[in-house]
Amino acid sequence: MPEWLVLTLAMAAACAVVVAITFVRHRTAAEDEDPGDTPDVIEYMTMWIGVVYAIVLGLAIAGVWEGRVAAQDHVRAEAQALHEISERVRVYPAEVRDRIRDDVNAYVGHVVTTEWRAMADHGRVTRRGDRLLDQVRADVTDHRPASDFEAQAYQPLVDQITAADQARSARADSTGATMPGVVWFGLIAGAVVTVGMVFALQIRRTPRELVLAGLFSALIAFLLFLIWDFDAPYSRGLSASAEPFLTLFPHVKG
Repeated sequence: MPEWLVLTLAMAAACAVVVAITFVRHRTAAEDEDPGDTPDVIEYMTMWIGVVYAIVLGLAIAGVWEGRVAAQDHVRAEAQALHEISERVRVYPAEVRDRIRDDVNAYVGHVVTTEWRAMADHGRVTRRGDRLLDQVRADVTDHRPASDFEAQAYQPLVDQITAADQARSARADSTGATMPGVVWFGLIAGAVVTVGMVFALQIRRTPRELVLAGLFSALIAFLLFLIWDFDAPYSRGLSASAEPFLTLFPHVKG
C-alpha cells in the first residue's frame, strides 16, 4: 500500500473517530447538561497536556530527522571515499589501477542494487557487500609501491579504505528503526489522552467545534506518521537515498 494512502487513511480515520464519538456523546448527553459549564481545572489540565505532548512530539521528530540526516551523511562519506580511491589509483600501473577500479565499481553496483533492497526489506547489509569491500582493501593494501610517487599515494589510499569501511559500518548500524518500542507506546498513549481531553471540554455538534476537533486529531495522526516514516532511514518514503553513489559513479546503474 502506498505510504501517501496510509497517511490519508490514518488522518481520515482519526477525524472519523473524533466525529463519531462527538455524535454519540451528543446523543447520550443529559438534556440539562451545559457545555459551557466546564471546570477551570479541566481547561488548565487540557492546556498543559497539549503543551507537554507537543514538546514530546517535537523531540521525537527532531530525533528521527537527525537519524535520517546522519544516515544520508554515512552514504555520502562512503561514496566519496570510494570515489577518492578510484581517482587516486591513477598513479599505479595500468593493470593494478584497472583491477582496483573494477572492484570498486563492482562494490558500488552491488550497494545501489542488491544491498539497498536488502536494507529496505530486511534492515541489514549483505555479506557479499562485505566481501566486495574486503577485495578492494586487499587490492590497495597488497600492492607494493614501485616508485616514490606510488609510495606517496599508498597511505592516503589506505586511509580512504578505512573511511569507506567506517562509513559502511555506520550505514549498517542505521538500517533499523531508531525509536524504541516504549517511546512509541508513550507517543500513541499521549495521542489518545490528548485527543480524549478534547471531550472533557464538552464539545457539541456545532460545525466549528467538529472541524477544529477533526483537524486537531488529523494533525496528530500526521505527526505520528511523520515520525514513523523517518524512523527507518533507508526503507520508507522519506528515506536516505543512494544518490551520492550514482552521482560519483554515473556509469553504475541503480
